[in-house]
Amino acid sequence: MTLQQLEYIVAVDKHRSFVQAAESCGVTQSTLSTLVQKLENELDVVIFDRNSRPVKPTEMGEKLINQAKVALFNVNQLDEMVQAEKKSDSGEINMSISPTIAPYITPKLFKYMSVTYPNIRIRAHEMSRNHILYKLKRAEIDLAILSYPHEDEDLLEIPLYHEKFVAYVSPMSTLYKEKVIDMKKMPSEHLWGLREDVSLQRQVSELCDLNYQHSSKYEAGGICTVMMIVDENGGYTCIPELHVNLLRESMRAHIRPVVNPEPSRTVSIFVRKDFVRERMLNILAEAIKHIIPIEMIDERILKYPIRL
Repeated sequence: MTLQQLEYIVAVDKHRSFVQAAESCGVTQSTLSTLVQKLENELDVVIFDRNSRPVKPTEMGEKLINQAKVALFNVNQLDEMVQAEKKSDSGEINMSISPTIAPYITPKLFKYMSVTYPNIRIRAHEMSRNHILYKLKRAEIDLAILSYPHEDEDLLEIPLYHEKFVAYVSPMSTLYKEKVIDMKKMPSEHLWGLREDVSLQRQVSELCDLNYQHSSKYEAGGICTVMMIVDENGGYTCIPELHVNLLRESMRAHIRPVVNPEPSRTVSIFVRKDFVRERMLNILAEAIKHIIPIEMIDERILKYPIRL
């Protein structure tokens, strides 16, 4: 069994095609197929059902592929440990970010990294929270940046910053005349929700004494979409405070602080517990400190380097 064979079965699983997998690996189809077949013979198992279209792994094959991803993930980290020891700032960070966080981080992150660490390549993917967690636990990405309100024994959380929510209110709403909105008095029937804001959903449900899942007529996937719905249909929504800086002046007139208590979320880096790329985490934390207002940054990463 070789690392090359593990890379090949992961590629076939990703593309569900021996032809496309071979192209992505830069080898001929016959070379890839022969090495996959040798691995199957060595393990005495069938990894792929070649009669299906597209090609798909067998039940045992899927288990082997999942373990192969973890093995390749850990091998890649060996190189990172060597680079960290040499203080070499090079390599790649393959990360995913929640859609309700990405607009405030990724544009400036790419700029900061290209100027400060030009030899580090950032690969960032924006996807739903559940999809992010699925890929992270399967070692398909290195790390994730999201707001995740529950502890997970499989993952390590590194808080980055703490952010309040503010209300975006339609002039048609009775709340518009209020300068400050009491969270416990927010009318549930006029609340439009953000599907990805899990921490906000929980707080609204607990503090407003309502079932959030039924308080919204529609759960939008993006902040801009839900704000447009408010503009067109009335009511209100709650948005991250960092989004306010992205609004036109006319739209900022619709913003109201929320109190009693102030709803908030913690945005964190999440990694697998076998993650060892400490240097990369500290470089990323350094970037975040240049992107996010200092008063929002978690006190621990302001004072101390990240230690795994």
